[in-house]
Amino acid sequence: MTDTTTAAPGRRGLLKAAAVGTAGAAVLATPNVSRAQTVTLRFQSTWPQRDIFHEFAQDYVSRVNSMAGGRLRLELLAAGAVVGAFQLLDAVHAGTLDGGHGVSAYWFGKNKAFSLFGTSPPWFGDANQLLGWFYYGGGQALYNELMHDILRMNAVGFQTGPMPTQPLGWFRTPIERPEQIRGLRYRTVGLATDLFNEMGAAVVALPGGEIVPALERGVIDGAEFNNPSSDRVLGFPDVARNYMIQSFHQRTESFEVLFNRQRFDALPAELQAIIRHASEASSADMSWKLQDRYSRDLVALAQSGVNVRPTPRPILDAQLRAWDAVVQRLEADNSSPAAGPFFKKVCDSQREWCRRVGGFFLRYEASPVISYNHFFARG
Repeated sequence: MTDTTTAAPGRRGLLKAAAVGTAGAAVLATPNVSRAQTVTLRFQSTWPQRDIFHEFAQDYVSRVNSMAGGRLRLELLAAGAVVGAFQLLDAVHAGTLDGGHGVSAYWFGKNKAFSLFGTSPPWFGDANQLLGWFYYGGGQALYNELMHDILRMNAVGFQTGPMPTQPLGWFRTPIERPEQIRGLRYRTVGLATDLFNEMGAAVVALPGGEIVPALERGVIDGAEFNNPSSDRVLGFPDVARNYMIQSFHQRTESFEVLFNRQRFDALPAELQAIIRHASEASSADMSWKLQDRYSRDLVALAQSGVNVRPTPRPILDAQLRAWDAVVQRLEADNSSPAAGPFFKKVCDSQREWCRRVGGFFLRYEASPVISYNHFFARG
């Protein structure tokens, strides 16, 4: 007969077991600190250091660095530290920079379809719907087709950070009629350059840090950048006092995070995941932060004497008619498969998404105007 009983441990055995248990608990309580060598990547934004956009880039970098546990560190640089804002993609492609933070519209000189991923026609209800299309409506596959197959760029990118509708901009004299846009020397970027050219403006594309000096010197007559916080810190109120808000020229836009493809592919899978998921986390945080900052700065602009006024409806209607002409012309460009056919392919994908998703929200949600006016617009 086999004895299956176990003898009770002696005092020495109990002490040994307790010591092992304590050591195990200590191991569990100690964070897993990587002893691997830190990979440092140079990461430049396309924004002046004082701009809130550079702050958004820093928020992304901080998330990557904190989640990477010492194995990966992004070193953030401001626009111009290595290359100018409009040269960022080429620098990432060449490996001069390891990565960067910008907008896809800045690369539309390479292919106008690039702007569709950042400043599309105003068929999206808001920029969050644009990001929804990118990640769940086939947009990312089209973006990769453009970046890798058509342009052969040695870069990978993620869309992040939904932006609110951008203002018509800053002017010395209010813009009240579409006719006033004819001959106007005006700063914008991306497909909005085609839009304002269609409306008769003389468009100048400038990076953020160069706009106010050009407006002050009279090189341009009017300009848009993006939002009250950026516009205020960049000095727009010092050179123009009429701030026209609401516009269809850049109804929706998002940021773009870029990395050199070879550097990105060489990273372990978990660090690639951190880079990708940090863009999602910072996207959400940015959408919350801007609610506080943009609203405060718009109030401050109005209180400082800036004439803040909505763009008149005739100008908005003229913008929509101009969009029709621009999209029709660009979709019909048969100079190469990478021109009109691909542009139309992206537009078709976006229209299909917006017809369904935009229709859902318009039907499903009660108008916030009704509830806002009920609670806050009483005399």
